[in-house]
Amino acid sequence: MSDTAQLIIGDKTYELPVITGTEDEKAIDISKLRDQSGYVTLDIGYKNTGATKSAITFLDGEKGILKYRGYSIEQLAEKSTFIEVAYLLIYGDLPTAEQLKDFQYQLSRHTLVQEDMKKFFDGFPQGSHPMGQLSSLVCAMSAFYPDSLKPNQTAQEVNLSIVKTLAKMSTLVSWIYKKSLGHPYIYPRNKYDYVTNFLYMTFGQRTEEIEIDPVIVDAMNKLLILHADHEQNCSASTVRIVGSSDSNLYASLSAGISALWGPLHGGANQAVIEMLEKIQQDGGDTDKWIAKAKDKNDPFRLMGFGHRVYKNFDPRARIIKKACDDILEKLGIDDEVLQIAKKLEEVALKDPYFVQRKLYPNVDFYSGIIYRALGFPTDMFTVLFALGRLPGWIAQWKEMKENKEPIGRPRQIYTGEVNREYVDIDKR
Repeated sequence: MSDTAQLIIGDKTYELPVITGTEDEKAIDISKLRDQSGYVTLDIGYKNTGATKSAITFLDGEKGILKYRGYSIEQLAEKSTFIEVAYLLIYGDLPTAEQLKDFQYQLSRHTLVQEDMKKFFDGFPQGSHPMGQLSSLVCAMSAFYPDSLKPNQTAQEVNLSIVKTLAKMSTLVSWIYKKSLGHPYIYPRNKYDYVTNFLYMTFGQRTEEIEIDPVIVDAMNKLLILHADHEQNCSASTVRIVGSSDSNLYASLSAGISALWGPLHGGANQAVIEMLEKIQQDGGDTDKWIAKAKDKNDPFRLMGFGHRVYKNFDPRARIIKKACDDILEKLGIDDEVLQIAKKLEEVALKDPYFVQRKLYPNVDFYSGIIYRALGFPTDMFTVLFALGRLPGWIAQWKEMKENKEPIGRPRQIYTGEVNREYVDIDKR
């Protein structure tokens, strides 16, 4: 294959370099197209545009492949912990035993948040959305840690911000949950690993000691690993473009959280439970709703089936299905909504209509079921997604900084009015 592509505009031909990634992805480099020709490309939604070169995550939607730093998601979910995967994403390699021990120690030293941050919780109205709280709290960390605003930070200073963010995020998320219940906050205990500590702060009580079930810890580890990064999605791209203006880490992450908040991005697992509750309220007749999903004239669509990126299957769904089954069996929950979910899953895995169209249950389907089984309200689901996605966002921000990428500045094709004359207000 030629290492250049030709673009013919009128009587001029422009040579454009062809770039090949390490997984044999092909791209036409148009970085100098406007300078050479005066033209820009139009790609609404950036569906065909590579905005950066990245060594973090590889995704092949046609083949159902997801890799972090070259490691398959299947291997990582089976053998790693969330914190080990976070280290991999942020620093590029799996840690040695000594590096992992040191990393966990650093995180344990920064799990406490400034006591003044409690005032934010006091100020949030009762019933305020958890994602609004999380976005505000993470952005406010830049005020509590003003050293993060210094230009030309050293690698050590940047790393301290990274560690603080990872450590304190679990505390903030658990406190958001506690506020929704009106319960007192539980402080972290550094004797626990990251995920166990998070679950302890979330489900613990000041009035009694609790033991976190290893099955639940394992399932939460897997969920967080599966959500840790997903290439240049809406929120990751937002973190990079905000960071490209030299914004600090906390502000960039807050922007990513806000992007994830959108129901078209991070709210899919919440939509799954809302759909199941709707079916329950209608009498629980799954056959009726399966028929509606098959009816091309009916606007109803099953949430949590198929995936916009994965055209074959979602590799994350295969992994989390077993964890979902283990959780439901372990907890022995008698929940009609979850029974409806199991019926829909059974149909989707066997019915030719869904099999032929590759409308398999995806990671959002199973994660929503697990979060509900653990007792989380649906408006907490996207916050839990953000907790998992945090290492990926940090890695994307860090890579963008280290690559010294220029400030993001998309172009546009103007379609507005032309050459209008100003009319005084008394004549309009």
